[in-house]
Amino acid sequence: MSEIYVKNVIEAALLAAGRPLSMDDLVAVFDGRDGVDAAAVQIALGALREEYVSRGIDLCEVASGFRVQIKPALAEPVSKLWVERPAKYSRALLETLALVAYRQPITRGEIEQIRGVAVNPNIIKTLLERSWIRIVGHRDVPGKPELLGTTHEFLDYFGLKRLDELPTLAQLKELEDLRLQLSLPGADAVVVPDA
Repeated sequence: MSEIYVKNVIEAALLAAGRPLSMDDLVAVFDGRDGVDAAAVQIALGALREEYVSRGIDLCEVASGFRVQIKPALAEPVSKLWVERPAKYSRALLETLALVAYRQPITRGEIEQIRGVAVNPNIIKTLLERSWIRIVGHRDVPGKPELLGTTHEFLDYFGLKRLDELPTLAQLKELEDLRLQLSLPGADAVVVPDA
């Protein structure tokens, strides 16, 4: 089996799948008699990664496996191909998702306690429907509240392999401080050179 054939089959599978493919998925594409194993697939993935350096796509590894995606620098012009606009998520939904991601497993009551307001049931429903969160168990207290945690789909959507890749809370605080500094009054003041 030629390396070019293996590389072409893997590339075609990644483009056709419409979802990330694990190493096992990629090896399974080949007939066992072909002699293509995980090592050959890994070599082909490396070759594809090198080829894509000068192209408009990347080979990215996420939690569920490998996928081909548009380079971030080209996302805006390519996005014009899709008529529908990406969903806008409320601040409450994003705060809830962040709490689940950073404090999992967490109950709805704990989310409400931290946020200081009741969590709209539609927020949890939306996150469950998007498969960004799932019920991972129940807390051993009266009422047995559901424990929520993130999913592989959450990691895939945000381009992460592991939760460890999330920015730390300190990094997020620095970004927020920078945003506030940039929006201070007078930040747009023009400096007039001496005449």
